[in-house]
Amino acid sequence: MSRTRIVLYGLLALVLVLQAGCGFRLRGSVEIPPEYNPMLIQAPGGSAVERAMRDLLTGSQIRLTTNPAEARLTLRILSENRSARVAAVDLNGKTLAYELHYLVSFEAVGTDGQTRVPRQTLDLARTFDNPDVEVLGKQLEQAMIYDDFAVEAADRILMRLRAVLR
Repeated sequence: MSRTRIVLYGLLALVLVLQAGCGFRLRGSVEIPPEYNPMLIQAPGGSAVERAMRDLLTGSQIRLTTNPAEARLTLRILSENRSARVAAVDLNGKTLAYELHYLVSFEAVGTDGQTRVPRQTLDLARTFDNPDVEVLGKQLEQAMIYDDFAVEAADRILMRLRAVLR
């Protein structure tokens, strides 16, 4: 073995040991107790958060059902609201930036009707620059930001479910 390979393997081993020692680990699958399986997601038609939740739960231990009688836990997405407000203007009154908001209200209920996760609201916000050029590109970017909001909201809802249901 050449000296370069030995040094390279030594550095690789050092990085792996340091990484293991720092406590880093991949997030892994969704950790909701098995007694809440299967889960029903109730949401308004066309809910972006519901779609994101289904995508996040794909391949996890959590089964989803469409039958309310079969569900051990019902996650209710009560509302999803998008809004934008002006965050910055120039001297001529032209809008330079918007602050985009995405509000999601949800709760979780058990089979006995007892509230497992009380009604909570997530308010996600991001600043969105609005230059005078590339109007169509900016509309697409804004739509992508709202899609990101839906995925982030779904992820936060799952984190709250994990924390409360343990």
